[in-house]
Parts: sequence; C-alpha cells; structure tokens
Amino acid sequence: MKIVAMIPARYAATRFPAKLMQMLGSKTVIRHTYDNTMATGLFDEVVVVTDSEIIFNEIVGYRGKAIMSKKNHESGSDRIAEAAADLEVDIIVNVQGDEPFVQKDPLEKLLTTFSDPTVQVASLMQELKDEALINDPNYVKVAVDRNMNSLFFSRSVIPYPRNKDIQIPYYEHIGVYAFRKKALLDFTAWPMTPLEAAEKIECLRYLEYGIPLKMVLTQYMGVEIDTPEDLIKAAKLL
Repeated sequence: MKIVAMIPARYAATRFPAKLMQMLGSKTVIRHTYDNTMATGLFDEVVVVTDSEIIFNEIVGYRGKAIMSKKNHESGSDRIAEAAADLEVDIIVNVQGDEPFVQKDPLEKLLTTFSDPTVQVASLMQELKDEALINDPNYVKVAVDRNMNSLFFSRSVIPYPRNKDIQIPYYEHIGVYAFRKKALLDFTAWPMTPLEAAEKIECLRYLEYGIPLKMVLTQYMGVEIDTPEDLIKAAKLL
C-alpha cells in the first residue's frame, strides 16, 4: 500500500494566529511537525497542505514538500482531501500541524489497524487522569466499545460518573487520523451533520454516517500548540 502523511496547516488559527510559524527552539512549530513526521520513516511521502504562502515557503525553503490549497475549508480533513483527490494513494495519515512532538510508535500502531479490511478510519487517544482536564471542554473525550471502536466524541464528560463506585478510564481524542482514500473523499462529500455542528468535532460526521473510528491507545504525545501558554509548555518539554 502507498501511505502518505499530510499535514494541514492553516495560518490564521482562531485562538492563536500564526501559531505554526512561532519559534520553538531553533525551528518553527510547523518545521518540527514536518521533520518529526519525516523522521518516523513510515511514509512514502510527507506533504504540508496550506493556504498560506508564508507556511508554503517555510517548508519548500528547507527542501520539504508543500501544496497550496483553497482558503475556505471547514476542517483539516477537507483541506487534505482536496490535495489527496488527484494522488494515487491507499492510506492517508492526517498529522496536525500543531503537533510538533510527532513520534513513530503511535503512528505505526495506527497504520497496523488497516490490516483489517473493515477499518475505514482510525485515530489516536490517550488516557486522561487529571480531573480538571476531564472537565475541560477544550479536551475532546471519546468513549469506545470493547473492540476499541468509537461510540461518541464530546467536549462534555463522557461517560458521566453517575455511579461513583465504578472506576472507568477517560480518554482524550488526539487529532491524528488515518483514512482509506475513499473514506476521506466520502467525508468531504457529505454535508456537515447536526452533532458535528453542535460539538464542533469533525469526526462526529463519520459516526453520524454510520462509520466508527478504530481507536488506538497511545502514551502522552507531547504538547499540542493551541494557545501561547501551550508554546511555553512545549519549549520546556523540548
């Protein structure tokens, strides 16, 4: 199978504009993401898909590969689907541009799920133990069945601990996806669904069209850069 990693990279982020071009140590955030994705050695190709000439030039200036996309995409999945439509590729991995601490092990586990021909989409999750983070709507939670298929994603606490005597794990959804090409292109052809619109969680569209995500449990992946405070945390971790 041909496997390509695509990194959607929007310049005008709502909470932290130009976050991907912020310096983290000696490199920009997007360069860390690109270089660490390349370093896994898992992909036939790694491509940044961006609406910004600034980000485009940052990548190609260091001999990386980048594609310019339209500016008016609703989600990162829509952005990479535009670029993937004309590619001969079997599996596409969506690595978020604001995940500078990309590691090989979780991505490799993600790709192994596609040995099962019924898997159309897969994604990563990690256990949440801090009660403040469990209750934080900025942390998307996911509930899974016994076969690690997603049941629901929410910014609310799921499951709600009505029974305090049961110790049940809480999982944070990490926004790293892998798709079969058809599943990704189908996603972009479907209208936005009500639950997706309410929660502002794009992968709910798959559930509302009857496609579960195969979830892969991984360890802590580092810091996702959503705010200036996250950049400070990332610098300490670096």
